[in-house]
Amino acid sequence: MWLGKKIFFLFILGFLLLGGIPHCQAWFRRYRFVVREAWYTRLCETKKILTVNGQFPGPTIYAHKGETLIVDVYNRGKDNITLHWHGVKLERYPWSDGPEYITQCPIKPGGKFSQKVIFSSEEGTLFWHAHSEWSRATVHGAIIVYPKYNFGYPFPRPFAEFPIILGEWWKKDVGEVLKVALKTGGDPNISDAFTINGQPGDLYNCSKPGTFKMSVVHGQTYLLRIVNAALSDILFLAVANHQLTVVGVDASYMKPLTANYVTISPGQTLDALLFANQPPGRYYIAARAYTSGVNISFDNTTTTGIVQYYGQYYPPSSPPSFPPLPNYNDTFAIINFSSSLRSLACKKHPISVPLNVTTKLISTVSVNTFPCPNSTCEGPNGTRLAASMNNISFVNPSIDILQAYYKGINGVFGNQFPSVPPLIFNYTADYQPLILQTPKRGLEVKVLEYDSDVELVLQGTSLVAGIEHPMHLHGYSFYVVGGGFGNFDEYKDPLSYNLVDPPLRNTIVVPKKGWIAVRFKANNPGVWFMHCHFERHLSWGMEMVFIVKNGQQSYQTMLPPPPDMPPC
Repeated sequence: MWLGKKIFFLFILGFLLLGGIPHCQAWFRRYRFVVREAWYTRLCETKKILTVNGQFPGPTIYAHKGETLIVDVYNRGKDNITLHWHGVKLERYPWSDGPEYITQCPIKPGGKFSQKVIFSSEEGTLFWHAHSEWSRATVHGAIIVYPKYNFGYPFPRPFAEFPIILGEWWKKDVGEVLKVALKTGGDPNISDAFTINGQPGDLYNCSKPGTFKMSVVHGQTYLLRIVNAALSDILFLAVANHQLTVVGVDASYMKPLTANYVTISPGQTLDALLFANQPPGRYYIAARAYTSGVNISFDNTTTTGIVQYYGQYYPPSSPPSFPPLPNYNDTFAIINFSSSLRSLACKKHPISVPLNVTTKLISTVSVNTFPCPNSTCEGPNGTRLAASMNNISFVNPSIDILQAYYKGINGVFGNQFPSVPPLIFNYTADYQPLILQTPKRGLEVKVLEYDSDVELVLQGTSLVAGIEHPMHLHGYSFYVVGGGFGNFDEYKDPLSYNLVDPPLRNTIVVPKKGWIAVRFKANNPGVWFMHCHFERHLSWGMEMVFIVKNGQQSYQTMLPPPPDMPPC
């Protein structure tokens, strides 16, 4: 009896001292995600959409910095599915990363996959989403990573927090929208509405009852965890009569930046403080698209939510105040906001920008075209729309690249992705020879030595449609050290790099007819995807793959695969 009490006492002591269950691989917090169709009504119509646990947006995942979670994913839908933990580095464990045919084959209907989600340095807001065809339109949700236990924020503790998940809604089945676009070779149909937390807002027909409402107490501070889960559009967002103070981006803390509006591209997240310091009343949260494309269709509607102060102080019929938003084509507004972001870069939250670059890479990112038989496709001049990086339009394999790399299976991919553009021309000229529009099809990866310091310059081009491209790198965050318009000059432009407090991001927008330079240390071995987060550009081939080799020590090598990887 005495021995039993002593063991029990030691167990409880270990639990308290270690902040939970004593170290044991079996004790991970688990989530159960069931992918299935559910009926939803929006814009006066009811249709079936793909959901997780019947929710749109899906459930929020909560974690503390450095924790590991298990998400059991059950596919009860009629199509294949994969899930990606966007912005989570998954150190040494690409097996759970999720992009279809890159790190796994899809989970087939009726299948299950238990994905281990390993958090390391991330702290703030991220999100998860489907990474198979266009399922991301409705299969997505927030990830909230709190500081470690007993650690606080580097800003005043908010009274409460609200996720603000921005999305898009099509009246048609989104899978059919993609299927028609790929068949015709043209631009996909634009969405019929934008959404805030799944609701279009009361500026759309039949949407007023479901408008998202955020109730606040006068004098309190609120943390907005903003996610752009839309497929196609960079968005402006503002709150009427209130400023937003950005304190984090992509799960990395920033120097506080107070602004009348924010801009956020697909794949990006923002942490912003809202101070409820206005006369009690109702105020619109509003978001609408930015586009710089000429003769390119886009969803020009506006989604709204409502900030409402507690109390009885307004007649029920009074409309909320509306915020001024930049014009849809205000490129200066986009650049001014994004270029003002700076890492916190302090003692408690240090940064480590690679200074001695060992691997320099330059890649063009382009919209392209392929010839179409008898010029019958719906792209420019009867062509089929395409996209590329360094003139290679990516082709998916039939077996995932990670499995092929790990098992040494030959013939799945090549390792000759160019370190510089294979075609040298004036990338941002107003007029381009038609011969430059046609890329090569292929599957080439770029192999990086472990611990190499990498500088990657992404160069936009004016081919076909010289618009912005939100580029996302899996497995890493990177420092955005420079950017500008025109063609990158490898001798002059690095002289103006910010190597002191550049923002740390996982998704960055390459400006129209411009370039972006990022740096990262290749210390996360595995197979890691890089692609445009405009879903149509991803479908057209604007993507590539990095393979980061193992280091020499055991803790620098990729971990073995789980036993339940979905079969090809």
